[in-house]
Formats: sequence, C-alpha cells, structure tokens
Amino acid sequence: MDLVRDWLRRSFADPQVVLLFVLLVGGFAAVIFAGKMLAPAIAAVVIAYLLDSPATWLRHRGLPNLTAVTIVFLGFLAAALFALLTILPLLTKQLAQLVQQMPSMMARFQEILLALPERYPTLIDEAQVRQIMDTVKLELVGFGQTALQYSLNSVMNLVSIVVYAILVPLMVFFFLKDKQPILRWLGHFLPTDRHLVERVWQEVDQKTGHYVRGKAYEIVIVGSVTYVSFTIIELQFAMLLGVLTGFSVLIPYIGAALVFIPVVFVAFFQSGLSTELAVAAIVYLIIQALDGNLLSPLLFSEAVSLHPNAIIIAVLVFGGLWGFWGLFFAIPLATLAAAVVKAWPRKSTGPPATDDQIERP
Repeated sequence: MDLVRDWLRRSFADPQVVLLFVLLVGGFAAVIFAGKMLAPAIAAVVIAYLLDSPATWLRHRGLPNLTAVTIVFLGFLAAALFALLTILPLLTKQLAQLVQQMPSMMARFQEILLALPERYPTLIDEAQVRQIMDTVKLELVGFGQTALQYSLNSVMNLVSIVVYAILVPLMVFFFLKDKQPILRWLGHFLPTDRHLVERVWQEVDQKTGHYVRGKAYEIVIVGSVTYVSFTIIELQFAMLLGVLTGFSVLIPYIGAALVFIPVVFVAFFQSGLSTELAVAAIVYLIIQALDGNLLSPLLFSEAVSLHPNAIIIAVLVFGGLWGFWGLFFAIPLATLAAAVVKAWPRKSTGPPATDDQIERP
C-alpha cells in the first residue's frame, strides 16, 4: 500500500497529470452514460475524420476552405446517395432471398446430420444429433425474434432515422468547415499550460485520422473485391457476403474467421461437397491473405504499431463495452492508452522510451 500511495502522490502532484486524468475520465464517462444521445455526433466526427484528408489536400492546392469543404461534402453526399440507391436495394433483395431459402437449407442440414450416426456410429449417435438440431432451432428462433423486434423498432423510430439523416450530414459539414475554430473554442476551457494533454492529443489525433480513413478504404476495397470475385464464380448472395467480408475487417483476426462460416455455408448448400465449394473457400482465403499481408500494412503503416495481443484485448474489451463503436474504435482507443503510457511522467531521469519499446514488446 505504501508503494501505491507513493506512486499516486508522486504522479498526481503534477497538475499536467491531473488535467489529463480528468479529461480521460470525463470523456469515458460521457461516452458510457450519454453514448446513445451522442451517437449522431460520434458518427459525424468519424465521417469528418474520413473527409478531412481530401479537404486538406484541396486547401493545399490553393482552394479556399469553404470551397474545398463544399466540394468534398458534395462528393460524400453523392457517394452516400449512390450506395442508398444501388447497393442497399440489392443487399435487401439478397437478404430476403436468404431468409426464404433458410428453411430448405436447414432441412438439408438436418438430413446431413441424421446421416452421420450411420456413417460414424462410434463418434456420434442420433441423440446427440437431435440435441444439436434442437439447439440450432432455438438459436434461429431467438435470431428471428430479435430481427422482428429490430424491424418493429426501426419502423417506430423512422422519424428518428429521418432526423439523423438530416442532422448527421449537417454536423459533418460544420465539423469540416469549422474544425480549427471548434478546437480553439474547446481550448478556452483548459488551462494555458497543457503541454501534456496537447502531446497526447497530437499523437492520437494523427493516428486516429489515419486509422479511420484507412479502415474505411479497407472496408470498401475488401468488400468490393469479394463481391466481384464471388460474382465471377457465381456464388449466391455475393453482395451480402461481400458486405459481411468488408465489415469483418473491423474485428482484426476474429472477423475473418467468423465470416468464413457463412461463405462455406452458402457455397455448400449451393453446390454440395464439390469443386465449387473449394473454389469459394480458396477465393475467400486469398482475399483475406492479401488484405492481411498487403493492403492492411499499406493503409495502416503510420497508424497502428501495436502488438497483436494488444489489438485482440482492445477488441474484446471495447467491443464488449460499446458494441459496434467499440469494435471500430478499439485500435484508436488502444493507441490512446499507449500514448498516455508513453507521455505519463516517470521518476526515472533516463532517456525517454521509444515508440517501439512502449507499443511493442
């Protein structure tokens, strides 16, 4: 206890540390207790991060700030409208087709399971098969109830969706247009001497911007390549599987393994144990290999320098706390933790630790 008290006394005697600690606690408290209310603002900040880079590029080419922001914002609206009018209807159609085919798929799956005790009587018996089928049916019923409840809630919250569809783009525009004035205004509430907070903020702001933009590009590229590849090999539900594969990159390492299951599931019920099934699996594995070994290092070379174990732990912790947004921001939040650890004052007067020493074992 004396050791802990000594550390607390030594660390929090520095006003810079106290300020950083208060801001961190306040930020996390705001997200935990007001996350749902702040969801449109969080979405707008994410999109603004995504669009800030092309706006900055246009400003560096001599365009006024308002002109650059307007061009980028109109491009964003055009892309969103294109996705709404082309991708969403096809995705909805394929999802409806999958739901219609699900009973026949489950019936065939049950036939395959019931044949296993005859082929492998020493490994599995009919009672175990029945138990597996009962479990699967319960899970499907629970999924159907959840989907129905979500659909009803979506209809009931249609007004809120319309309001968000107007509110979020407006917030994105003003976040882009007035980024520096907003930051200066927020700075007025902080002490003049805040070099520790600014040091952490600069590192996190830079790496978060790189990460958000890189992750958006990765989702689009991986999803598009998967859709085109599955369309070429004539795999059913190519758009649905492409979207799933694209968003699987939000969960490092784990997402690729999870989405492999529906890919194999669809390929199996389309063509059985055949060459087509092997081709679909190989195509998916090649896409994931190219993403993990080529695309991801190219996009995130400046944003992510964390150990794989740190990334997995961050995904588990923040995904469990905040769901989708926790998964999306797991790596930036882990980067924030690493930046705080690196900037935290130490008693030692030796040379400061390097990035590799702090962020990689």
